[in-house]
Amino acid sequence: MIIAHDLGTTGNKASLHSDDGKIIAHCTINYPAHFAAGGIAEQDPLDWWNAIGAATKKLLAENKITNDQITGVGISGQMMGAVLLDSDFKPVRPAIIWADYRSTPQTRELVDAIGMASAYKELGHQLNPTYSITKAMWVRDNEPDNWVKVKHICLAKDYVNYRLTGRLATDPSDASSTNAFDQINGIWSERVLKAARINPALMPEILASTAILGEITNEASAHTGLKTGTPVVVGGGDGPLAAVGAGIISPQDGAYVCMGSSSWVSVSSTKPLHDPKMRSMTFNHVVPNHFVPTATMQAGGASLQWITETLIPENNPDRYKILLEEAKSQSAAEDGLYFLPHIMGERSPYWNPDASGAFIGLGKHHNRGHMVRAVLEGVAFNLLTCINAFSENGSDVKTVDVIGGGAGSALWLQIFADVWGIPVQSRSIVEEANSLGAAVTTLVGLGKAEFNIVKSLSTITSKYTPNPNAHQDYLNAHQIFLKGYLGLETWNSNRFIK
Repeated sequence: MIIAHDLGTTGNKASLHSDDGKIIAHCTINYPAHFAAGGIAEQDPLDWWNAIGAATKKLLAENKITNDQITGVGISGQMMGAVLLDSDFKPVRPAIIWADYRSTPQTRELVDAIGMASAYKELGHQLNPTYSITKAMWVRDNEPDNWVKVKHICLAKDYVNYRLTGRLATDPSDASSTNAFDQINGIWSERVLKAARINPALMPEILASTAILGEITNEASAHTGLKTGTPVVVGGGDGPLAAVGAGIISPQDGAYVCMGSSSWVSVSSTKPLHDPKMRSMTFNHVVPNHFVPTATMQAGGASLQWITETLIPENNPDRYKILLEEAKSQSAAEDGLYFLPHIMGERSPYWNPDASGAFIGLGKHHNRGHMVRAVLEGVAFNLLTCINAFSENGSDVKTVDVIGGGAGSALWLQIFADVWGIPVQSRSIVEEANSLGAAVTTLVGLGKAEFNIVKSLSTITSKYTPNPNAHQDYLNAHQIFLKGYLGLETWNSNRFIK
């Protein structure tokens, strides 16, 4: 058996798998994140490490598994962050995670130095403050006492892997989320690091996602309960590993949407997809010689989480169910109510860290059911813009598999189908897709499987067919939704008192 971990924004989802990849058991250990005004989003790397230990021990104990039955470990981790370590590989400060967008001035510095279009062609991504390299630059420019201690820059799963094995390295999928990775040549970009004034020696070595990084150390054994010497496979970023978990291995496998805190639509390809409008980006896949063109919005599931916690602040375990049921019987766009889901700035399709959320058309007759419905539709509208970016560049999306926590809502999935005008499917693996991807990658690294094994590890559990009349109405509403953003774009960038 093997154990896989998915280090997300809200917690670590861990799963126990047989050697043929099937999930035997899973559990989640939650941890906090710190969000504050001005684009601040941080987490304590020690919380990740403690969650790894707690989840591993829980899986072993609750399933009566001895540690000599575990033959390997693999990690999926949140991408685009900056974990800054000192010479002893200890965090210098809290990790700056993917949602943080304080580094806008540093992004402008890079744009001026190398140009947006040129950077997009080399990196597969626009230069943007949500990526790792400008976050490191921000610390250098604003926290010199911390920066002088920094000897290593890595990402979430890299830090945990170091704690497990004593070896620091990353993989192409995570490296491609830093905005410092020459995507085609598979090396750190000399010109980006030079323009960023970041010493290349701070960047970790790059290994294949399926490489065996090392073995569980004595210290890691005491922390996790795993046997010393257990192999650890490098793993990858949560986006590409979610693609594996969703069965998106090759271009023929279609598209998937992940409804986590951030939400994205993605396909697999054998080359980067460069959108002339730069609405999408391309990550390296964990599958060798493949890429993962992706369009990611900052706050997909996070928008539903926000409105739910705002409308029902008490920790009622049924609050999602209550509000989704109310939204089911209400209308939003049909009644002139729209929600712009840019509550954490925005990546795809606008790449505007100054974007903000808004309800447009709100009237006194609207109740919380209308508002929740508007949030569900607003996320669907934004993802439709992203799907259109793929279709316009030759990746025609004909069906979509939805994974992540949001895939548990039948109402939301039907809204997706109606807004997008294409069939939407949910699978038997929903919230565990990332860790399933990590498990399959681990099995490949251990020589026990090929990536295609994932096709046998989940089944389609429900299908949602678009209503043609509803789709046409939503297409008209989508144009109004787009105008709403454009109408507020200038206001967004000037809304603060200077």
